[in-house]
Amino acid sequence: MVALDREDTTIARPRPRKKASRVWWEVHQWAGLKVSILLSFILLTGTLATLSHEIDWLLRPAMRVDPATVGAEVNWAAVARTAAAQAGAGRVVSLEGPIDPWFAAAAILEAPDGGLSFAYVHPATGEFQGTGHWVSAQRILRNMHRHLMMPIPIGVPIVTSLSLLLAVSLVTSFVVYKKWWRGFLRPIRLTDLRTAMGDFHRLAGLWSLWFVALMILTGLWYLAEETAFPAPRLPVAKVKPAVESVEILASRLPATLQEAQAANPDLRIERILFPTEKSGAFVLHGQDEAILVRSRANALWTEAETGEVLLVNDGRDLNLHQRLSEAADPLHFGTWGGLATKVIWFVFGLALTSLSVSGVAIYALRLIRTERKPRRWGPALAISWRGMGVWRWPAVLLIVIGFLLIPTVFLQA
Repeated sequence: MVALDREDTTIARPRPRKKASRVWWEVHQWAGLKVSILLSFILLTGTLATLSHEIDWLLRPAMRVDPATVGAEVNWAAVARTAAAQAGAGRVVSLEGPIDPWFAAAAILEAPDGGLSFAYVHPATGEFQGTGHWVSAQRILRNMHRHLMMPIPIGVPIVTSLSLLLAVSLVTSFVVYKKWWRGFLRPIRLTDLRTAMGDFHRLAGLWSLWFVALMILTGLWYLAEETAFPAPRLPVAKVKPAVESVEILASRLPATLQEAQAANPDLRIERILFPTEKSGAFVLHGQDEAILVRSRANALWTEAETGEVLLVNDGRDLNLHQRLSEAADPLHFGTWGGLATKVIWFVFGLALTSLSVSGVAIYALRLIRTERKPRRWGPALAISWRGMGVWRWPAVLLIVIGFLLIPTVFLQA
């Protein structure tokens, strides 16, 4: 008999298939790691943006008033007179009511050369308190979070597409974390850094489930609106252009307010848009009975010359698409319940940001333990950086572009 060669008798064994749980874990890791630098940055700027008005309040003394000196209603006529005096040869773009009793009212002014600025006015007395540049912490944080300072048609789809990665992370976490519903009260074990970080990641994730889901849904909604399904425009009234001086327009505001009060006595005015060279109408925005809508959803248009009410928009009359569009911002930034809900959104925003950072840390610590490397920040950062692969470069580049484009906001102002 002819002896068979050993290699000929070896039966090729198929590679073992990965367990489904392992595949889910790798997908979860991929979604949280590859562009984690960009994701963490967007989450952090969004978290800070929830309290951006309060940050400006701390940075700009002119925005502060003593709550004891403020009444229940804004003296819009007095605020308008002061704003008109400060506008000089320019114009008043809008008046903004205080968002809390310790805030001043604000007027956005446009100079003859087109430059924008804020004038801060006491909401009860109309006393002028100071000015501020149109570019504020609120403007920078909002623009950076929303579109990385890039043109909106480019930046918004880039940023909102991260909600797809958040969705993948959320769905896979239910598979990776076995019997997750038992972990809400499980303490963090401090036996070592890797264990503590893993326990924190799971605990923060569980308590943030509702918030993560909300950010995903609103993010996907922003993505859909910008790319394929823009919301129908709200109704507007056609009014002949205004040619009067800003002082005359300000003097006509009381008549407009009187007619608006008669047309909709329940409207709580939050913003007043002044007439322009294109439309001679005052437009009053505020809140009424519709819940979870931006103030622009309730709009009342009056003719500046006569005070006649031309159009009343009620947030309750919006179609479903418009209603969802108007609810997205209050839900995304937590503005619907005032300072209390904004603080809650801020806390959970920090938790969501920490989930992104701690996920990367867990990845690095696991490899450090496997490769028996020293548990120091240097090796951990190097491992995390390598683990991101080629995706790290566009992530970093987008953040750098955002910072480089900050001067363009000042040019626009």
